[in-house]
Amino acid sequence: MADRNKDLLGRLADLSEEAVQRLADAPGADRALQALKALGDKVDELQRRTRGFEELERRLSALEKKVSALSKSAAGASRSTTKKT
Repeated sequence: MADRNKDLLGRLADLSEEAVQRLADAPGADRALQALKALGDKVDELQRRTRGFEELERRLSALEKKVSALSKSAAGASRSTTKKT
């Protein structure tokens, strides 16, 4: 049984190697591989940019909270000064 499994795995390995060779020899295969590599590079760049947006969103949220707090305190201060005069 083990020999039979080895034989089956060996045949599958041979077939997969053969398929890869056929794909490599096919016309336009090099262009397709270059396009796939370029796509991978673009996905990596997109991931880097996305990480940058997350940091900017976090900073923007913090700034929005500060502006909200300042506007509330400024509105309260302007009301109290107008009442005194």
